[in-house]
Amino acid sequence: MKWKVFIVVLLYSSVQAQERILFASGDLGYECFRIPALVQWEGGELFAFAEGRKSNCADFGNVDILMRRSVDSGKTWSPARVLVDNGDLQAGNSTPIIDRLDPRVPEGRLLLFYNTGTASEYDTRIGLGKRRGYVIASSDHGEHWSAPQEIVPENPDLDQRTWAFAPGHGMQFDQGPYAGRLFVPANRSVGGPQEGFRDYQTYGLYSDDHGKSWKESEELGVPSSNESMGVQLDAHSLLLTVRIQNQGVKRKKLAISRNGGVSWDSTWLAPALTTPMCQSSILEHKGHFYQLGPADTNARKQLTLWSSQDGLEWKVARELYPGSCAYSDMASFGDQGIYLFYERNDYTEIVFDRVILK
Repeated sequence: MKWKVFIVVLLYSSVQAQERILFASGDLGYECFRIPALVQWEGGELFAFAEGRKSNCADFGNVDILMRRSVDSGKTWSPARVLVDNGDLQAGNSTPIIDRLDPRVPEGRLLLFYNTGTASEYDTRIGLGKRRGYVIASSDHGEHWSAPQEIVPENPDLDQRTWAFAPGHGMQFDQGPYAGRLFVPANRSVGGPQEGFRDYQTYGLYSDDHGKSWKESEELGVPSSNESMGVQLDAHSLLLTVRIQNQGVKRKKLAISRNGGVSWDSTWLAPALTTPMCQSSILEHKGHFYQLGPADTNARKQLTLWSSQDGLEWKVARELYPGSCAYSDMASFGDQGIYLFYERNDYTEIVFDRVILK
């Protein structure tokens, strides 16, 4: 692949002017908040989601899903609101999508996908727990939500054990032959645990009828592939950035589908996208592509923004925060830049900020 040269100047917003800590340990009686997700409706209306973990920062336990809303580009935010409470058990992996192309709802509809679980990830891998997937919807900007609709795995005979959406925002094709298609990245383990997490596989769920029914894409075919996020690459294509659970890789895996996420045409490790074992986020903004995540290969730290003109070749655009950081999400800040929403300082806070692009 040939390198294409382009120049993007990044001006990182000042902490005093823009930064907001939207979720912090101890707020509302939650010991920890994790797993940020962010979407923008229109005109600076933002929805920020996170898992509220009651007793500690562990993935499994009493975990709720909370939301905050801003109508002024993140300057002020509503109080946090619990959207999903699964009792003493887990609800998580918030994956929001705004469906802008449903003719029945011309103003748009906010969808939130999430998983529930009855046991820890390890116990679920060995067959002692159950994961399920749901979606709820709001047509009035998050004020009211539908009852949960369960999404049932397509193949009931598959020995699927763990199951998780994205996390971070999902996507909708906005042009081309798949315009209107909803795509929710997902991963699962199949069968019992294997060495190097080879039982994990990334795949996706897609809907061409605005969420009435769902189909599963082919699996990526990469053992140990795990959490992922997608972006529309062109009229036909989807680009996926993938976490590899095997800790020896230290790079992001990328994958391309040329048929709207139904099957996968190519996968490769991106040399420039260094990473510990961690989720990262991806976004298309004004014809360029951006990834956000920790760049240190040995620890979750050194929050970095990468840029690409074509989604194939990547370069570091800017190191944004040198310290502890982890999961993230992004949204476009109009024509000016990118909203950032990320975990920081050993999971004690989830921060909203922005980068101005010129």
